[in-house]
Amino acid sequence: MKYLILIGVVFGVIWWIKLSRPAKPSGSAGGTDNGPQPMVRCAHCGLHLPQNEAIASNSAVYCSDAHRDLAEPRA
Repeated sequence: MKYLILIGVVFGVIWWIKLSRPAKPSGSAGGTDNGPQPMVRCAHCGLHLPQNEAIASNSAVYCSDAHRDLAEPRA
């Protein structure tokens, strides 16, 4: 009987500790985007990447500044 009470006290303490902790925010720490992102294709290499990470140009989108410069040389 005393072991049953001891087990109950241990579980009670563990349960109380879990309830007293603040809740963790869901998702990643730096992630503000909580859903699927529209994908775009790099005009130079064809890589698909999220639209918010793409580099937009006058005529197309690119995956990096280097690909934008290769496809559209600046005067």
